[in-house]
Amino acid sequence: MTAQYTGLAAAAEKVKLIAAEHAADADATRKLAPEVVEALRDAGFARHFVAVERGGAEGSFAELTEAVFTVGQGCASTSWCASLSALSSRFAGLLPAEGHDEIWANGPDAFVVTGQPPMGKGTVVDGGHRLSGRWLYVSGVDFADWALLCGVVGDEGRFFAVPRKDFTVLETWDSVGMKATSSHSVVVDDVFVPAHLSFDRADLLKGTSWSPVPSHNVPFQAVGGLTFVAPAVGAAMGALDACIAVLSGKKQSVTNAVDLVRASGQVESARLLVEQNALVLDEREFTPAAMARNERNVAYVAEVLVDAVGGLVRASGTSGLAEGGALQRFWRDVVSCSSHVALRYETASVRTYPASVLG
Repeated sequence: MTAQYTGLAAAAEKVKLIAAEHAADADATRKLAPEVVEALRDAGFARHFVAVERGGAEGSFAELTEAVFTVGQGCASTSWCASLSALSSRFAGLLPAEGHDEIWANGPDAFVVTGQPPMGKGTVVDGGHRLSGRWLYVSGVDFADWALLCGVVGDEGRFFAVPRKDFTVLETWDSVGMKATSSHSVVVDDVFVPAHLSFDRADLLKGTSWSPVPSHNVPFQAVGGLTFVAPAVGAAMGALDACIAVLSGKKQSVTNAVDLVRASGQVESARLLVEQNALVLDEREFTPAAMARNERNVAYVAEVLVDAVGGLVRASGTSGLAEGGALQRFWRDVVSCSSHVALRYETASVRTYPASVLG
């Protein structure tokens, strides 16, 4: 299968520049600037996995991954929101056709955010469900048009698409890194959700949908932590650039040079492993071995990137830790990003990878 390219990777260069210009303010205010949000929308991240018949791009995982890398070099929080806006729209693709009509009624660029853990409760009523609950860490919610939230109905998990007017945002995100992702809490209080704005969580896990769009039919395990690790790789690439800028023109010790060389190799190898994951998805290699390797890759990459940015900080010395400098911000962002539960060995690969190689 040949990956489909839509121009997103090229558009990401413009987003990178705008995001970099506002990155320090985003870190200070804990919010993405309106110009950055509009740049994300204009670039086409939200529409990347939307069906062509809805005005979307039906793009590839490979192109999205490269675009997220690029944006991450300018601002990690922006690349995190870019990644999640695309992958959340992919989740919304599992809604019934009438749900597509409503979500993308005004075009394919609606920002969808996701609360994946089943933190709410749904009750069956005539024509749909009533939903209540509180979801933590719903990234990008400051500028969301829709929230796709998972709740429990009886003994089963179910996703519900809720428009902005029907949920409340509590500003609870206070991490020292990835500050501007607006990963706040969402509260829904006894809201009616019609049947066409809901789908079974099992469909997401198995990757089964009525939709003919290939990206809407991908097992959740295969995607693994790609959503979260790609922004970390981009931020590490940004950290490498920032370290080089700090060291440029200065006499280097052997110790600093070793740290720089090692970190550059770690960042590049991490990028290659994540690109390998994207290729598995685009080539639809959904074997147990390939999916387990994808999970192993993201956990390993997260670990390696934390070590890499630590080495870049050591190499740059005191200059790299200037409060107004980019390197210390990228360092905090990579450490914060890599702490995500989906990027831990215990979550991502311990249960699947040994079985795939040992039987």
